[in-house]
Amino acid sequence: MMKDETRKMGVDVIGNIPWGTHICLFYQTAEDLIDILVPYFKTGLENNEFCMWVTSEPLNVEDAKRALKREIKELDEYVERGQIEFLDYRQWYTESGRFEADRVLQGWVEKEQQAMKRGWDGLRLTGNTFWLEKEDWRALADYEAMVDHVIGEYRMIAICAYFLDKCGAPEIVDVVSNHQFALIRRGGEWEVITSARRRRQSRCCGQARRAIATYSRIHPSRYLNKTFLLPGSGSRPCAARGSQTSGLSSRNIQKW
Repeated sequence: MMKDETRKMGVDVIGNIPWGTHICLFYQTAEDLIDILVPYFKTGLENNEFCMWVTSEPLNVEDAKRALKREIKELDEYVERGQIEFLDYRQWYTESGRFEADRVLQGWVEKEQQAMKRGWDGLRLTGNTFWLEKEDWRALADYEAMVDHVIGEYRMIAICAYFLDKCGAPEIVDVVSNHQFALIRRGGEWEVITSARRRRQSRCCGQARRAIATYSRIHPSRYLNKTFLLPGSGSRPCAARGSQTSGLSSRNIQKW
């Protein structure tokens, strides 16, 4: 299973991660972006992953290439063989002149499928949201919630970068709630923050899995061919063995 297959993240404070990991990065300077994204992409390229870096201020496409080339001398070879793409946000998020969540999400899925067909292990990506205007915030927050809901079904790893000075308290709550965890630099050191919603969700899923295992042992014939929806899992199933849906339904959990 994809969740059992871990990948090297390249960022010491995080360690190894499974496919389907969705991270937010709060940054204040271009150096913050470089500090996380350069080792992140270096590791992906070295481990046979297709990489996409969608840029916005304060790093444009050429800035991103220069930063990565300082660490990867053979970067041009990776680019030539199509293992990494650098795009301006206008080529991806607002290609039609406005942000269209469904089109962008479908674009990631198509890139993952193309990567797999070409022999890469999966898709490693980042997108910077500096371009976002205040009136677009709700649409992006809804998009992030969609990504967080489905990314576990794909061989993708995503870092979504947010300029901290453009985020008020409500925006920070939205961002952290729609990602598995957040990276933020405090006192010169990177820290990992997990939302209370995510921690509650994880505890509920763990409790549900233990209950399923117990009931399956007690009543093996009843639970032999059933799939359970875990609390907080949306539509992602936990299979006892088979395809019938039963037992535990998903639960709405309040945001962090």
